[in-house]
Amino acid sequence: MEYQLIRSKRKTISIEITREGVLVVRAPLHYPQKEIDTLLNRKRQWIETHLARQQLRQAAHPEPDDQRWKELRQAAERYIPDKLAYYSRMMGVTPTALHYSKAKTRFGSCSGKDSITFSLRLMEYPPAAIDYVIVHELAHIRHKNHSHDFYQFVASVLPDYKSREQLLRS
Repeated sequence: MEYQLIRSKRKTISIEITREGVLVVRAPLHYPQKEIDTLLNRKRQWIETHLARQQLRQAAHPEPDDQRWKELRQAAERYIPDKLAYYSRMMGVTPTALHYSKAKTRFGSCSGKDSITFSLRLMEYPPAAIDYVIVHELAHIRHKNHSHDFYQFVASVLPDYKSREQLLRS
């Protein structure tokens, strides 16, 4: 099993599967190689399952080329502003600005000044998932964290938000 080993001044060992499908092992500087191998053998099933899941995700959402980015931007500009306005009215909040990005690791963000940014990659997901991200980011205008009150606010608008959130994991 191929993996990238990163040794550092840490006290514990960890296993990670990156978004690119690379197995990374992080270990203390003098951690015995034999113990790393034992851990990897013990966690083989978990590793194989998660590597396969990451490969499926990559196949379903390949890196867009220039033409695809243009299509995603057009789709976002057609869909998101109207939905943002609809949910803003419903939730009684108002974003100060709307932006788009090519972010890989987050579908949306809300700044401290209530400016909302959505990744164009979000447009590769079903409308139910897109609406969830819109509501999630709008909820940050009222609650700047992921507290219980934040999720209650999201649930007041989308009672099925957990199943919508799961759509983003595929």
